[in-house]
Amino acid sequence: MLFRIVLAADDIRKLVIDELPESVEDLKSILVSKLNLDGEFVLQYEDPDFQNDLVNLTSLTDLPKERATLKIVQKSLPNEQFNGSSNQDTASLTSASSPLGSGTPTQTKSWPDPFIIPSFSYDAELKLRRANDAHEKDGSLLDVTKELKTEILNKLAEVIFNLNPYPTREQIESVSEALVKKHPCLKEPGSSCGWYCWKYSLSFKMGNFRQKLRVAGCPTVSLSTNGAGKKQLKKPRRSETNFLPDMPDGETSSSLEEERKALLIEVTKKNPNNKFIDAAMARTYALRRKEIIEQEPLVSDIQTRWPALFTERQIVAEFSRLLSADLMRSFYGGLDELLPRFLELYKNMDQDSALLNKILQWLGADDSNQNKRTAVLLGLPHCLRENSTSFLKTCEPTSEIEDVTKGNKVGILIVTEQQQCDVLPTEIIDITLVLEEHLVVTDISSVPNAFALLMGLFYVVNIEYPKHMKYTFEALQKLVMNIGGSSCSSRVHGLRNKLFRKK
Repeated sequence: MLFRIVLAADDIRKLVIDELPESVEDLKSILVSKLNLDGEFVLQYEDPDFQNDLVNLTSLTDLPKERATLKIVQKSLPNEQFNGSSNQDTASLTSASSPLGSGTPTQTKSWPDPFIIPSFSYDAELKLRRANDAHEKDGSLLDVTKELKTEILNKLAEVIFNLNPYPTREQIESVSEALVKKHPCLKEPGSSCGWYCWKYSLSFKMGNFRQKLRVAGCPTVSLSTNGAGKKQLKKPRRSETNFLPDMPDGETSSSLEEERKALLIEVTKKNPNNKFIDAAMARTYALRRKEIIEQEPLVSDIQTRWPALFTERQIVAEFSRLLSADLMRSFYGGLDELLPRFLELYKNMDQDSALLNKILQWLGADDSNQNKRTAVLLGLPHCLRENSTSFLKTCEPTSEIEDVTKGNKVGILIVTEQQQCDVLPTEIIDITLVLEEHLVVTDISSVPNAFALLMGLFYVVNIEYPKHMKYTFEALQKLVMNIGGSSCSSRVHGLRNKLFRKK
């Protein structure tokens, strides 16, 4: 189907979608992917019943059959792109530094697929257009001058930094490939892929770019002292896009500390104002991240200073600020999609694992979708040959908390009066999360929700996955939630191959 997409008065695009999806939400997902959109938006279409006036799209059956005009109306504007550009290496620091002090988080976007090459200066675009025309006619390649190469690398480095200050090899390769695809005149003679040297030039440029921003005091790439004179780079480790933002415009650590104290008072009220808490948590995000990343406090200390952070509502919000993604949608969307594949894999493995066999027998008694989720999550450690006996525990309501949580660095605790159970108790009083021997989140509705919130907390309080279950949580992050999945450990990569093996 042919679509005319109105993004703005001066930005109208044509898009072909071979087959319409089943729902409006699925169509939105396609548009986000194809057009690299950000933020929440509403879809409107030209309705012929009202002389083509715009009407909100609620069902795909309302659309004309062959072609339609859609308008995208942003509900909340995404953070601004990194717009500065420079023609000289020495000048790039100024243009790159300006947005970093704007008070708006600088890394707020997920990596686009495919990568969109930005526009360069007018004279550079003119040279490239002429060279592309010549390449189309006779296959000739452009003799790239030092000045032109510097401008291209500077601009690409700015855009890449805004997406990920520490891009992976695969991300650098995707930029290099997109560059020669948009400008085939830049292909390298003698290179099988045509962008081999561009990849290495970009890698070196990113290192130089970070160094200049580091000197300028950019916190995202700042160095801090750890131990006896040892310098440790504070950088994202799990695909965070807004890892260590600047303080908002007009704010300091002192002013945000006063806001934190007001937030603490509000949280302790009998009927706290959730809107006030939401806004205050958003405003104090930079202070909170600075404390967590630079001071590396204990989870109990974070909980004392930021008690609101350890609620489902705020874990979801903080995860969104940190990764520009919806925690629950990422977790459950990926999990539900993979449920049939996981369960089929478990059935093929149950002869080798008594615990997997027990989980599948439990599921056979009630194979509701929620139980399927639970079975897949509980079976994942066994599938990856990890020991989860200390991770999921049960206790009675009268048990001493200190005794139950002692030695438990990361875990899920189920409170029940039931004495014995095969997989899960049928009567559950409460489900709680344990971090560093402390109860951090209580009143969780289900085991799958506990797993989702735990994944969020790993990011929010910036702690490592426990060693005895590192592959389980890596699989949840990279395979289920599809965060940073371009590179996996060999064990998780093997699981991926088994899940997606053609039958």
